Amino acid sequence: MPGPVDDAPLREYLRSVAASGRAVTYAEAARALGLRPPHTIHRLALALERTMDADAAAGAPFLAAVVVSRTGTGLPAPGFFERARALGRYDGPDRGAAAAAFHREELARLYTDQ
Repeated sequence: MPGPVDDAPLREYLRSVAASGRAVTYAEAARALGLRPPHTIHRLALALERTMDADAAAGAPFLAAVVVSRTGTGLPAPGFFERARALGRYDGPDRGAAAAAFHREELARLYTDQ
């Protein structure tokens, strides 16, 4: 069974996505990182949470914000918002206007920091 996603290549990839001013889906990120089943998206999500922990500790915007669901909402999965709440950076719901506003703010911070 494959192990955890390596944080260094993940962060490098997320920085390159942020520098391009775009977002990618979880599946696109998994493919770009060469992740293989089983539990590909779950392993990616756990690694994204680790980046959020490090970003919060550094007072930096969440690099994980550039990874969004394929549902068409343009927002990350609920786990992104759950982790942001746990880290004390967000106190709203997983969906809706407040979530979209928080996500836009994180992206704006990322895109200007690159």
